[in-house]
Amino acid sequence: MSTIKHDEQRIGIFIDTQNLYHSAKNLYQRKVNFGAIMKEVASGRKLVRAIAYVITSEGGEEKAFFEALNKFGIETKTKDLQIFAGGAKKGDWDVGLAVDVMKMSPRLDAVVLVTGDGDFIPLIEYLQSQLVQVEVASFGKSTSMKLKEVVDNFIDLSITPQKYLIGYRGRKVKVKVQK
Repeated sequence: MSTIKHDEQRIGIFIDTQNLYHSAKNLYQRKVNFGAIMKEVASGRKLVRAIAYVITSEGGEEKAFFEALNKFGIETKTKDLQIFAGGAKKGDWDVGLAVDVMKMSPRLDAVVLVTGDGDFIPLIEYLQSQLVQVEVASFGKSTSMKLKEVVDNFIDLSITPQKYLIGYRGRKVKVKVQK
């Protein structure tokens, strides 16, 4: 995995919000600091576009979250939660995200996917065949192993979770003092 990063490199950042949200919640019981992630993955390069793909809930209480994303320069694309007759619920943006990446990739030098979902491997392989550098940022503990292997660069947010999670201080280690 070799990556090239320079100030003139045009990048697009595509955030699988549900994937990141559930990883942070399940692994750390915390919310994601999207501003810190944006700063990390952009690395001073030319940001062409950043899009977060979000499922809206039945109550619609996401307005403050959308405003926060906009402050970080992240555009939001929303889709309603699907509720089926039996009560099952489904919400994902995988196809929409993939289509947007494919449409924008001719104008990008690098694509950053913020997800741990292995379903994006065929998209990554396609982009690489088009000579687009592909990077993934996610919590390594909940990321597809194959996804880590195929990308040009993997940014493991689990290495320093306190940087990417709101209010996370890490585990407190008890130290025994010998008398």
